[in-house]
Amino acid sequence: MRYIVTGGAGFIGSHIAQALAESHDVVVIDNFSSGKKENLKGFPETLSCCEGSINDLPLLRETCKGADGIFHLAAIASVARSVDDPLSTHDTNLTGTLNVLLAARDCGVRKVVFSSSSAVYGNEPTLPKREDMLPVPLSPYAVSKLSGEYYCSVFSELFAVKTVSLRYFNVFGPRQDPNSEYAAVIPKFITRLLKNQPPLIFGDGKQTRDFVYVKDVVKANLLAMKSAKTGTFNIGSGESMDLNTLASTLARTMGIALSPVYEKPRSGDIRDSFSDISAAKKSLGYKAGYSLDQGLAETVSWFRHHTGS
Repeated sequence: MRYIVTGGAGFIGSHIAQALAESHDVVVIDNFSSGKKENLKGFPETLSCCEGSINDLPLLRETCKGADGIFHLAAIASVARSVDDPLSTHDTNLTGTLNVLLAARDCGVRKVVFSSSSAVYGNEPTLPKREDMLPVPLSPYAVSKLSGEYYCSVFSELFAVKTVSLRYFNVFGPRQDPNSEYAAVIPKFITRLLKNQPPLIFGDGKQTRDFVYVKDVVKANLLAMKSAKTGTFNIGSGESMDLNTLASTLARTMGIALSPVYEKPRSGDIRDSFSDISAAKKSLGYKAGYSLDQGLAETVSWFRHHTGS
């Protein structure tokens, strides 16, 4: 089989590309605006890389010829940047997604798996988050992801391209950039602890998140591609943890006894979030296979190896 991974040099995309390349031909499309070439080092020769943009529709049409499926991850994945510059987020995240779907339709690609976000839920207080809830996007980034889901749904209805949209919760793991503005609390905590600095928490630390290990997100993508199902599904662990507990768990895992320091809450931060993953389990066969402790241990090991600490 031949698969395309847009944004395949990024954090999540590179893990998907690596898993696929073990048994399939894979083409990564990335303009390296946030993806890193070192994320693709040492991968099997079944993987090739096309440096280019998803806003280049002729390039997409040429690259997608003969592809069996597309994993679409390329995006500007920053809420703050989308607020500062809504137009560039729209161009990349929404027009780019439409380009990917058009290329899939025109090249006869069987299925597109689209990486969406739990940001579409906004601050609606009902927990856990379910796919049938009314979305309340609070940023241009969230609007772009929700609109991308609608485009996917429409293409499934109108054309021969089947689509699945996966709403990721707080993904973490090796290769995640601690300087990223996207779901980066775990790598930020780890890098501070490795420097013998206490974890920094904005607010009281009682805000909760659904942390899901990147290898479980890879599994969800592969299941979605293999399945005949279409639609939108939450991808998380189905559990929640507050940031105070996360900080103490990490300190214990790393053997570094440093208590968090606290700063004023950041405006726009969601207070509580965790996922109901029963729809993904029923339709795709998905369930989280990694406990938080297992995921943190692998992540800490990677950061120690790559920072020399």
